[in-house]
Amino acid sequence: MTQSSRTATTPRFPLWLLICASLTALAPLSIDMYLPAFPTLAADLGVDIGSVQLTLGTFLVGLAIGQSFYGPVSDRFGRKAPLYVGLSLYVLASVACALSGDAPALMAWRFVQAAGGCAGMVMARAMVRDRLEAHESARAFSSLMLVMGLAPILAPIVGGAILTVLGWRAIFWVMAAVGTLVLLLVHFRLEESLDPRRATPLRLGNVFDNYGALLRDREFLGYSLCAGFAQSGMFAYIAGSPFVLIELHGIDPSHYGFVFGANAFGLIAMSQINAALVRGRSLDRVLQLALLAPCGAGLLLALANLANVAALPVLLVGFFIFVAGLGCITPNASALALAHQGHRAGTASALMGTLQFGMGTLAGTAVSLWHDGTALPLGVVMAIAGIGAVLMRMFGRRSAVVAAAE
Repeated sequence: MTQSSRTATTPRFPLWLLICASLTALAPLSIDMYLPAFPTLAADLGVDIGSVQLTLGTFLVGLAIGQSFYGPVSDRFGRKAPLYVGLSLYVLASVACALSGDAPALMAWRFVQAAGGCAGMVMARAMVRDRLEAHESARAFSSLMLVMGLAPILAPIVGGAILTVLGWRAIFWVMAAVGTLVLLLVHFRLEESLDPRRATPLRLGNVFDNYGALLRDREFLGYSLCAGFAQSGMFAYIAGSPFVLIELHGIDPSHYGFVFGANAFGLIAMSQINAALVRGRSLDRVLQLALLAPCGAGLLLALANLANVAALPVLLVGFFIFVAGLGCITPNASALALAHQGHRAGTASALMGTLQFGMGTLAGTAVSLWHDGTALPLGVVMAIAGIGAVLMRMFGRRSAVVAAAE
């Protein structure tokens, strides 16, 4: 399907969108499936929990750096060719993770695994932008979140079961098998979406020019950073919640997945509510209201910890509200950021992902390094993320209004 095939009457879940969802789900699958194994990994590799959390940090670094490579390549050669490279690398690195004998090796291979898997994230966003306009894109991104949201619901539960029966190494063997299946789907069932007439030359100067222009585009930058701040709070939660819930509050590792999955279910529910809300409404207005959730929840978590009243129910409510809010924030902020970038959708998608996962890396690393035996670091980082998302939406909106007036 090419540019000329765009239509607002596209079925809710066409095959290409389902494949895009599976591509996007690789990252949460790779993150969430091994979260219940954090204490076991620490004991087996002879390191503390902070070192195990850094394996998540290196994965996020790989996601951030890798995306910047795939965007320009996909704008020149199409969306499928980079997927072949990235998914093959993901499968090989997953096998290497399963065979790792120490924490440094696991960190290194997690970086490579992310650098391969992030190709799917870039291509999925670019393919949606290739086929659909802004409002249709927002609904498509909401549909993506419905399908890919199953990963954070099921992955920790499946990971906990695999951990109990087969050990932590088997979790990475399962990742390799899933990556292989997605690669086969891409090869046999996914059509190229980039119109050859819109391919751009792959010259280093041109690549830097495009990235520079995007960084100067305040509308793109504001909405990208809005989603980035919101997602950085979620990555802080992902990095810190195993310690806070399992170690600090005594939740059994096999039950952790159910708590994690409940929050993911909230995200899915809100993404589907968002699909209805954006019909006939301003994407920016829906985004503005949705941002109240992570901002309020982050402040609740931070203040409760500072006041020493952060009991388990308070934490669970705060986590749920924050994560659920992303179901409205991510689709709308992404659609608004990419709305005027059709001529460089791959590069814009890559930069947006690099910014967002770079911020996620910083947030996850901050929680890991600021490890004081309480939930305070996690609460403070999530509060900063929620406030930052509100401010960046205001920045992007103001720039869009000025540009429209001119």
